[in-house]
Amino acid sequence: MPSPTSGRARQAVRNNEVILAAAREVFLADHRAPISAVADRAGVGISALYRRYANKEDLLRTLCHDGLRTYIAEAERAAQDPDGWTAFEMFLRGVVDADVHSLTVHLAGTFTPTDEMNTDAVRAGELADALFRRAHPAMRADATSGDVPMLLEMCAAIRLPDPARTAELRRRYLTILLDGLREGSTPTTAAPTTAELSWRWRQTPAA
Repeated sequence: MPSPTSGRARQAVRNNEVILAAAREVFLADHRAPISAVADRAGVGISALYRRYANKEDLLRTLCHDGLRTYIAEAERAAQDPDGWTAFEMFLRGVVDADVHSLTVHLAGTFTPTDEMNTDAVRAGELADALFRRAHPAMRADATSGDVPMLLEMCAAIRLPDPARTAELRRRYLTILLDGLREGSTPTTAAPTTAELSWRWRQTPAA
């Protein structure tokens, strides 16, 4: 017979999932929104939210760290494929379908990362670079690993009121972008620099 404690624990997990889903919706629409908007969207009292998260920055940090863990999981899953290009494509499609990069675009610079987040960010970068290097022989001559976050950002910019249609269009344009990375494509301008890729992580105060 299940104990009352185990039932309460499962309910607590479900409540936290509801809060995080609501926070994602609220802050992707407007990262300046107050934390009370998350409680309203989740249908919980503000005190229930504060029992889990000390403040808005803590909630933002949790959202982004969850996204970072998903990114790592997709990279590790894709790395199992023996074909370099297939693994690289699988990775990008997994990240786009999970809508991970929207969090980066909207929330970067709104909180102070923890040491654990910084460690995971390094791991994420290493995994993505390794996938890129394996796929690079099939790519155009001027392709760099710095192109990857830009491709993901382009896909994340597609957002319609209909989530299903948003996902369809993101997959369509990811395919077009991947075709542009293929060997034989015409070189264009220089790839983004490290400074250009990281500027958004300069912290700005959370509202």
